[in-house]
Amino acid sequence: MIEGTGVDALRVELSPAFQLIMSISLVVMMFTVALGLKLKDFMDLRKEPWAVGGGVLAQVLGLPLLTLGLIFWLQPAPSVALGMIVVASCPGGNVSNALTLFARGDTAYSVSLTSISAVSAAVVTPISILFWANQYGPTSVLVDTLDVDPSIFLVQTAGLLALPLLAGMSLAHWKPEFASVLRRMLIPVAFTMLVGLILVGAFSNRDVLFSTEHSLIPLVMTHNALAFVLGGGAGFAMQLAGAKIRALTFEVGIQNAGLGLLLLLSQFGGVGGAVAVTALWGVWHITAGFILVGLFRGYDHLKNKRSAGT
Repeated sequence: MIEGTGVDALRVELSPAFQLIMSISLVVMMFTVALGLKLKDFMDLRKEPWAVGGGVLAQVLGLPLLTLGLIFWLQPAPSVALGMIVVASCPGGNVSNALTLFARGDTAYSVSLTSISAVSAAVVTPISILFWANQYGPTSVLVDTLDVDPSIFLVQTAGLLALPLLAGMSLAHWKPEFASVLRRMLIPVAFTMLVGLILVGAFSNRDVLFSTEHSLIPLVMTHNALAFVLGGGAGFAMQLAGAKIRALTFEVGIQNAGLGLLLLLSQFGGVGGAVAVTALWGVWHITAGFILVGLFRGYDHLKNKRSAGT
């Protein structure tokens, strides 16, 4: 159990100007993601509804359920649990597509899952955060103390996510060449914002991240490892091909931590424990993802070597 009245009391103070920057960053991030979405990315849902539907459920329902079970087992500080729930409720990140490619997974399947989760995030993410946060009593109390009005939170968050998504997808559909050029220009901007947010979150909560009293590193590593296992396990349970199992492993294990940080900073008053968990996840899940890529490629090398030997 991670004790944490001190963790819950920590806040990342936000000036009105910084809150505005957070909102702009969120809009830019979602707009950039939407510029890369194409109708063909969603075609796998019609061709392979079982594989795509099961993959989406593993992320949207399976990961929050697993997270809630881990929370009840470890009973972390309320703010820490909130961070875990926010991460589990976020859509998959585009990093999962790159890692799937490096690991020789099914990239088309990965892109389909990422596209669906990105589009549904406008509605699913805010509802999921509030629903799962209310399932753990201490976190439910914390959310109440933060004066988070559910209706206002849902409307504001859905608006911040849905409007740039619709604008980006519309532009990509009607002006694909311009959208492609604009996306290439915005990708480094969005990436810089994402890295900056993670660094700010980590630095602002450095006392929590590296405190021996309540270090969050083992918790985040465990949470992320279980997410990878869930993705791979769901793929095995659905009897998917090996390349799709790899893709689903990364899709569930890689979450859009940048979006989680933006929501926490803009909508939840920058509660320290939650920001610390999300920032740490943003650093660790990419590290763990590349470790997993190495393991997959090492397995392929050994397999090919054995086949050549026979």
